[in-house]
Amino acid sequence: MRSHTYMTVMLIELLLFPLQPLTAQETPTAELEFVEYMGYVRKYHPIVRQAELRLAQGAASLMKARGGFDPKIEVDYDRKKFKGTEYWDRLNTTFKIPTWYGLEFKANFEQNQGAFINPDETLPEQGLFGAGVKLSLAQGLWINKRMASLKKARFFREQTRAEQQILVNEVLSEAATAYFDWIRAYQDYQIFNSFLLNAQQRFKGVKQRAIRGDMAMIDTVEAKIAVQNRDLSKEQAWLNLQKAALNLSNYLWIEDVPVELQGVVRPAPLSESSVDGSLGLVGLNFEDFNVAEHPKLIALQQKVQGLEVEKNLKVNQLLPKIDLEYNFLTPDPNLIGTFDTQQYKGGLSFRFPLFLRKERGELKLARIKLNDASYERDFAQVSITNKVGASMPSWSPLDDSKV
Repeated sequence: MRSHTYMTVMLIELLLFPLQPLTAQETPTAELEFVEYMGYVRKYHPIVRQAELRLAQGAASLMKARGGFDPKIEVDYDRKKFKGTEYWDRLNTTFKIPTWYGLEFKANFEQNQGAFINPDETLPEQGLFGAGVKLSLAQGLWINKRMASLKKARFFREQTRAEQQILVNEVLSEAATAYFDWIRAYQDYQIFNSFLLNAQQRFKGVKQRAIRGDMAMIDTVEAKIAVQNRDLSKEQAWLNLQKAALNLSNYLWIEDVPVELQGVVRPAPLSESSVDGSLGLVGLNFEDFNVAEHPKLIALQQKVQGLEVEKNLKVNQLLPKIDLEYNFLTPDPNLIGTFDTQQYKGGLSFRFPLFLRKERGELKLARIKLNDASYERDFAQVSITNKVGASMPSWSPLDDSKV
């Protein structure tokens, strides 16, 4: 733990200073390894942290949808007393348990008293207990809003996982490209710096030979011009290196603090194993690659499945809404024998709009969204398949075996 903290402090000290051009005598004294750099990107980059919020969003949506099946307690108490007269005192408590299909269990207790209660509200003095069910016979039987919300939330959770992976992969890809550009710019700078040193050395030799009379003085002018050209090329290479380093700094964060590379920091030599390990490419075989496992296709497929559930819900809403309710009644819940099927409270409700314009319109919109997402998924699948195929060395558009 102490060594990790020490390395972090040293890296901050190396990175928090502005870039300065290196002279011919100065050389970088510290290395930033690709594995270490990618580790900080994975751990601290804001976009990676933002991607983790997608997972939390999916989990929160699933929790919210599951709340539709939570048992509920409802208490309704109403009392009126005026000029010494108790007009009414009403108490109605209900405990409901919604289930997966259009069935809801509930238990109820009612107690009413007072001088002005309605005759149909007259109950035994100790109150009245009830237990029963409410069943949707048409609309809401096989699918309802609670069921659809939970199914869509499950698909959305898987979608957010895939989207989180997409965001992380994009950041890692851009960060790796920035590191490779930095290496190339650093190597170009080293090459042009060596060109300048060689040109300066040649100029000194030409100048000495011209002084001795072995060469014409005009040759020193040509050698001097070469030195100046090499110096300009070196300055341009330095600007490119500074630009690449600043681009790399976009992905370098320590905790919540962005950092910049110091001029004495240089890229470490790369190895294929370190690059593959940092990017998760170890053991990757393009020939065994399954396009269906691509995060983008997974996200789009989950989106399509969620819209399919929404479409099914809209289809179900074309049916009439028929709710049947039946409650057994008894004044004493301790006496099981008092539950009598002849003592009940029940009802039947029927609702059906004549033209169904709202429902038919919502169904058309749901189908349009589903088709749109399906087209997007199909196009993405073809595009990814072609990109993977083009990355294979043996792949050819004229190879019939690959079609």
